[in-house]
Amino acid sequence: MIENEIERFNKIRSHTELICSPLQTEDYVVQPIADVSPPKWHLGHTTWFFENFLLVPFLEQYQLFHPSYNYVFNSYYESVGARVLRTDRGNLSRPTTDDVYAYRAYVNEQMNLLLGRKELITDEVKFILEMGINHEQQHQELLVYDIKYILGNNPLFPAYTSETVVKEQRKAAPLLFKSIDEGVYTVGHEGEDFHFDNEKGAHKVYLNPFKISNRLITNKEYLDFMEAEGYTSFEYWLAEGWDWVKNNHVRAPEYWYKVDGEWMNYTFEGLTAIDWEAPVAHISFYEADAYARWRGYRLPTEFEWEVAAKELGSLDERNFSDGANYQLNIQEGASSHYFGNLWEWTGSAYRPYPNYETPCGALSEYNGKFMVNQQVLRGGSIATPMNHFRITYRNFFHPHLRWMLSGFRLAKSI
Repeated sequence: MIENEIERFNKIRSHTELICSPLQTEDYVVQPIADVSPPKWHLGHTTWFFENFLLVPFLEQYQLFHPSYNYVFNSYYESVGARVLRTDRGNLSRPTTDDVYAYRAYVNEQMNLLLGRKELITDEVKFILEMGINHEQQHQELLVYDIKYILGNNPLFPAYTSETVVKEQRKAAPLLFKSIDEGVYTVGHEGEDFHFDNEKGAHKVYLNPFKISNRLITNKEYLDFMEAEGYTSFEYWLAEGWDWVKNNHVRAPEYWYKVDGEWMNYTFEGLTAIDWEAPVAHISFYEADAYARWRGYRLPTEFEWEVAAKELGSLDERNFSDGANYQLNIQEGASSHYFGNLWEWTGSAYRPYPNYETPCGALSEYNGKFMVNQQVLRGGSIATPMNHFRITYRNFFHPHLRWMLSGFRLAKSI
């Protein structure tokens, strides 16, 4: 089994570097806003995770690649030691990008040595290895978000890749609503396969009857909200959302620009005409909630979303091109799996499940301490690694954020 894990480890490590391969050296260091980490930092942090949590404690006589890297690449683990503030990651001109790639190569080599020694592969090592692999996959998705923000806020709007993506243009399916009966349902992760601690604790919930839309809201449907003065009509907005709109002068989704009177948006292919039939992306919770109110609907709760996904088998009508192969090209506007191609905002606050227990050790800081002032998103996106999807997966972000691949569908109580 461990031979398969070695192959899997190396494949995932290589994929992170594949995501970065179109970048120029200067792209690796940029941090336009606090929420965006420079690509170089992601490369170092995911490497630090394996060094700190596996190599240092379990590989005899392991020599640190560099004594300062624990400080440079620690993210938020207070129990591990001091760290560079998140807002200062863009100031790290050193270590250089070449240094970070050398760090990755060194740790990869040492990890292969560790994994090749079967007598060292305890259950604890297996657990941390699985955490590290899934942690790197999470950062692969964050890399996609951050690279897009870095390039999308460059005044030249450079394309992520020069390769041409052929898109099959389709009209969005009619917006229909599927009914879910009232009842007591089981939610949360069941089984022994990998899951994060915030998914644990399968439990019963009672749901009133409701309807949920068969697809995500499209760019054209969202434009209708904009043209109906949705951004200047306070009655559709939560109080904090209305303050956010006014203070930040928000009038359109992230990456939308009006050029010569026509709406354009930045995609990985550069600044392009908007595909009006594609799901609207890079939407904050505040915007999704306001749109739903404007239409006379609401956002589904995370439990409604999970039950609907299980009961209906597919929430997405697959009304866009199937099988988008996320390698270097990211086919925006294409469904890559049955949930759709965007993480979906829910109306649920990110809180622990009943009987939630924080894991022991430094990894106790992975999810639990963030369970406040954030909203749950469900599903996945075109940037989510394909073997990283679970119906029970609970993503979470602050309600004003929208640099990630986020969209929404509608729900209504019956």
